[in-house]
Amino acid sequence: MSNTAPILIPANIKMSDAEFRRFSELIRDRFGINLTPAKKTMLVARLLKRLRSLKMQSFSGYYNYLMSPEGQKNEVTHMIDVVSTNKTEFFREPVHFDFLKNVGLPELMSREKRWSPGRINVWSAGCSSGEEPYTLSIVLAEYLESYPGAIFSILATDVSRQMLMVAEKAIYGHEAVKNIPLHYMHKYFMRGVQSQSGYYRVVPKLRRHVTTMYFNLMESFSLIQAKMDFIFCRNVMIYFDRDTREALVNNFYHQLNDGGYLFIGSSETLNALETEFGQARPTIYQKGFRGVEDNSIV
Repeated sequence: MSNTAPILIPANIKMSDAEFRRFSELIRDRFGINLTPAKKTMLVARLLKRLRSLKMQSFSGYYNYLMSPEGQKNEVTHMIDVVSTNKTEFFREPVHFDFLKNVGLPELMSREKRWSPGRINVWSAGCSSGEEPYTLSIVLAEYLESYPGAIFSILATDVSRQMLMVAEKAIYGHEAVKNIPLHYMHKYFMRGVQSQSGYYRVVPKLRRHVTTMYFNLMESFSLIQAKMDFIFCRNVMIYFDRDTREALVNNFYHQLNDGGYLFIGSSETLNALETEFGQARPTIYQKGFRGVEDNSIV
């Protein structure tokens, strides 16, 4: 029997204002996430999970570990997993998918005749657990049924390796899929049986179009090799300060093909940012904007 007593984690561990500043600066510099003092309680609650897992008794000790070579290698990814917000759902903000189906894709196919022989490239930046890229895969698969030679590829990236694992498995519970139209459920999801009852997996013919990849939006975009036709980065930039948003948006601009579209979240805007994007609709922006008709969405 071991004589080593268990390490107890005090329930009242406190984070000083100075410690909060150190963590918030680290998170902002590495991942672009801007944590204001109002987020201190949230940060404490989330980081406590890591302190308990590592049996550490102070935030200063945890910070020092994060900054060590071992921590940089093994812990930073766990830290961002608990800090990042991962709210998502299938067909979230449906006006974007209506625009893609009724304006973006017809415009692209007409302009470039991309069904022969090209490829349509889409990037879900900040894909979380995968609902967005698989929604995109459904929309493109449905639309491109009229273009038998067309192919498409969806890049799904996130800073949370934990969420990327969920996205790669593409298995979702009843609550996650309950708002998906029934005909899409029958066509694009496999129902789990026995121990997997109540779960649904995206069918292989959709999964093969989606490539998951760890990517920090603060890193060089040279890692993203393909030029994109559509970029979805929704409800991500709300966590960034103005300068970070502006730099990111301009990186997206250069990553898009001419005429490509950027979709952002309903609570986000590019107003007051120095950018060459033109606004096609609220929260929808185009590179080389030429305008779209108001009656384009049915």
